Amino acid sequence: MKAKVYVTLRKSVFDPQGKAVQEALGSMGFNEVQSVRMGKYIELDLGSTEKSQAEQKIKVMCEKLLTNTVIEDYRYELN
Repeated sequence: MKAKVYVTLRKSVFDPQGKAVQEALGSMGFNEVQSVRMGKYIELDLGSTEKSQAEQKIKVMCEKLLTNTVIEDYRYELN
C-alpha cells in the first residue's frame, strides 16, 4: 500500500517562503496570484498492509516525525 502525505503550514502561521514566491511571481508578471502557501509532499510505500492499520501507522508517523503539529496540518491518501 502506498501513502501520499501533504503537509502545509496552518492558516494562522505566516509563510515567508510562500510570500517570497508570490512576490517573485508578481515581478515576473503573474500579478493575478493573490497568495502562495508552500508545503511538503511525502510518498511512503508501506508494503502490504490493511487500510485501517495503514491509517493508524500514517497518523503516528505524521504526529511523531513527518510534521510539526504545532504549526503544520497534514492530510494523506492511501492507494
